[in-house]
Amino acid sequence: MNKQELIDAVAASTGDTKAATGAAIDAILEAVTRAVTSGDSVQLVGFGSFSTGQRAARVGRNPATGAEIQIAAAKTVKFTAGKAFKDAVNAS
Repeated sequence: MNKQELIDAVAASTGDTKAATGAAIDAILEAVTRAVTSGDSVQLVGFGSFSTGQRAARVGRNPATGAEIQIAAAKTVKFTAGKAFKDAVNAS
């Protein structure tokens, strides 16, 4: 499902217009992005939580040449599925 399909499904479910639904979904995504970018976590009970993590610097290998390369440390985004979401996925 892409973003437009999500907008269509939510609009059909709520009876709202696709334009209003698209604006609402954009606002939600922006709010989640702002919160996670600033280091906060976003917890949606029953769905899951978004948070940041750290990936340490490490040594990797170039698969073409076999030469060692340094991979820099990086921040990552983590999503942890909630119990209700996991149960729904496992039930299908």
